[in-house]
Amino acid sequence: MTIKEIFDTMTYGPAPESAAEALAWLVDQGARFGHFIDGDFTAPGDGFDSKNPATGEVLATLSQASQSDVDGAVAAARKAQGKWAALGGAGRARYLYAIARLMQKHARLFAVLETLDNGKPIRESRDIDVPLAQRHFYYHAGMAQLMESELPDREALGVCGQIIPWNFPLLMLAWKVAPAIAMGNTVVLKPAEYTSLTALLFADICRQAGLPKGVVNIVTGDGAVGEMIVGADVDKIAFTGSTAVGRRIREATAGSGKALTLELGGKSPYIVFDDADIDSAIEGLVDAIWFNQGQVCCAGSRLLVQEGIAERFHRKLRTRMDKLRIGNPLDKSIDVGAIVDPVQLTTISEMVAANTAGRMHQAQVAVPERGCFYPPTLIEGLAPSDALMQEEIFGPVLVSTTFRTPSEAVELANNTRYGLAATLWTENVNLALDIAPKLVAGVVWVNATNLFDAAAGFGGTRESGFGREGGWEGLSAYTKPKGKAKTLDQVQGFSGEGAPVDAVDRTAKLYVGGKQARPDGGYSKAVHAKSGALLGHVGLGNRKDVRNAVEAAAGAKAWSKTTGHLRAQILYYIGENLSARASEFADRIDRMTGKSQGAQEVEASIQRLFTAAAWADKYDGQAHGVPIRGVALAMKEPVGVIGALCADEAPLLGLVSVMAPAIAMGNRMVLAASEAYPLAATDFYQVLDTSDLPGGVVNILTGRHAELAEPLAAHLNVDAVWSFSSSDLSSTIEAASAGNLKRTWVNNGRALDWSADHSRRFLEAATEVKNIWIPYGE
Repeated sequence: MTIKEIFDTMTYGPAPESAAEALAWLVDQGARFGHFIDGDFTAPGDGFDSKNPATGEVLATLSQASQSDVDGAVAAARKAQGKWAALGGAGRARYLYAIARLMQKHARLFAVLETLDNGKPIRESRDIDVPLAQRHFYYHAGMAQLMESELPDREALGVCGQIIPWNFPLLMLAWKVAPAIAMGNTVVLKPAEYTSLTALLFADICRQAGLPKGVVNIVTGDGAVGEMIVGADVDKIAFTGSTAVGRRIREATAGSGKALTLELGGKSPYIVFDDADIDSAIEGLVDAIWFNQGQVCCAGSRLLVQEGIAERFHRKLRTRMDKLRIGNPLDKSIDVGAIVDPVQLTTISEMVAANTAGRMHQAQVAVPERGCFYPPTLIEGLAPSDALMQEEIFGPVLVSTTFRTPSEAVELANNTRYGLAATLWTENVNLALDIAPKLVAGVVWVNATNLFDAAAGFGGTRESGFGREGGWEGLSAYTKPKGKAKTLDQVQGFSGEGAPVDAVDRTAKLYVGGKQARPDGGYSKAVHAKSGALLGHVGLGNRKDVRNAVEAAAGAKAWSKTTGHLRAQILYYIGENLSARASEFADRIDRMTGKSQGAQEVEASIQRLFTAAAWADKYDGQAHGVPIRGVALAMKEPVGVIGALCADEAPLLGLVSVMAPAIAMGNRMVLAASEAYPLAATDFYQVLDTSDLPGGVVNILTGRHAELAEPLAAHLNVDAVWSFSSSDLSSTIEAASAGNLKRTWVNNGRALDWSADHSRRFLEAATEVKNIWIPYGE
């Protein structure tokens, strides 16, 4: 094509990237790979081919890990972990810096190998994936350097099992490995079966950096290898992948004591208001859904357009789609590359073929006959209930509907079981900052999309999982409090046949929706003093009582929208009113427990209330200085409805320590009182009644923890469950929580020292961090 012809047509000519060095590296390795265990590559074994999805050509043969391979990797990581942690943050930082620098030196090799293995355009690998991976190691080198001063009370978890997907092989590796080793952990990582080559190149980089043997171990294989890692002797599982697999991992790890973070699927809304810059919004949409062929968990796959501009917007979008270039991913002029594997291509094709609603437009572009390619697709006019509006397609398919008002946009955006990310486009800053907090998503982009940085946490809510990648919140998931907790023995109340202490028989009710309520089952149990004297009766709550309490908590949603100042005033008032009855509560606790620590427990409870009040308007978010023309606001939002089984051994302090920080952050609570000594809780709701706390914010149930735990953890309208019960119900709670993948905090039969102030831990557990990216500066 001549220069004149180029100017006449304005078409792009080919701009191929050479794959020679990447292919030469594969040849130098024999095009056969073993696993990377204890600092060395094992001999290649039986396995499978890694293919270029754009051509179908075999790139290399990888080994299928066996149980002995996984066990060997875990053993190597366990052996190395103590020395690696003892090296100190500054010592570990040097290795992370070295890895980051070596990744920069070999940046083009990583980018080309990633494109060959994954099928994404070389422009994306070169300009996004590889630089972000480098950034994570630089950033977390700094985190390691600061650990002793900024996290003095935290230490490494131990050995971390990490399982990553095929859509961002190198970047997901960096997200997982960098924070883990920065904090003193060692790792056993399994890359995706389809895309393991850059992980193996990274292993070679670790050797070049002189990383101590066993700190990073990489085993390859299919999903069975992931199951082996989940079942292995590791201290944490970090998984990125599908919601279905994440749910199975939650069930498999229930009761094991393993820490768990899950970054799962999404069906993210892309909201365009009628005052938006339409051309910019369309370019953003191209990045939102056709970036990496739509194989992105946070892809803006649900387009919501305001009615007044919908026709014009869709017309311009269709025109823009027809200009997209699809083809050889190594061509720097290509916009859309190859789907990762024929299996995924079939899945996308079948989902689109099964849809009969709306109007479909596929880009009028040439699609290569060879390789796994699928044309950019738009389906307009779908109803919110249509399958493609609800199900994650994980391909270059955009579905669309319209809205009339901002409130309707929010309702449509949140009409999903996911909660990973959202994008909104408007020229009205007031509208943007009004809508962003209302969106159920871990990340919100304003007039931009698919922005990531190591300083800003990434992760979701609902069935998009829990935990964050990056930022301080992501870092904390790879640490634990220093020290070893003691085993918690089951606490039993006293029995007896004595008469009521004051000759008056009292039967305490449940506390639901700000009112005393009789238990649905109609049963109660006696509470005795050490002497055998009858102190009173409490109701035995059941599944229906849990349902009623959760319904009341859900109805008190307005509490989450109140100001921290107002919540602080009410918490101070609760503390004042408890103080006025301190001697009465102390006497009650002493009688129930048979000890003489009641006064100290009441005083500590008052202090917890005052501390929570102090934090209510001071536990702030952060403004992250991300390296773009913008800022990421890390806003701390309430989790929602939290169910908690309160400590048996500290009947008042255990309840207040859980409740106060949670409601200070705007959550609503369903509390199962101490099973052994419940009367402190039933007396406490009298204090709540006189302290201006709105009904439904705190609900108190009494009864057997073993009967309340499962319905509370399984309830789909409960957002988190905590257990500090002396009955070890950790397995029950974590398994039941898999239904809606709610957050859990369980004690695994270990005691918590309630005399110490753990308010910061409770504040962290009671909040979700939402990162809102907004334009800022030049």
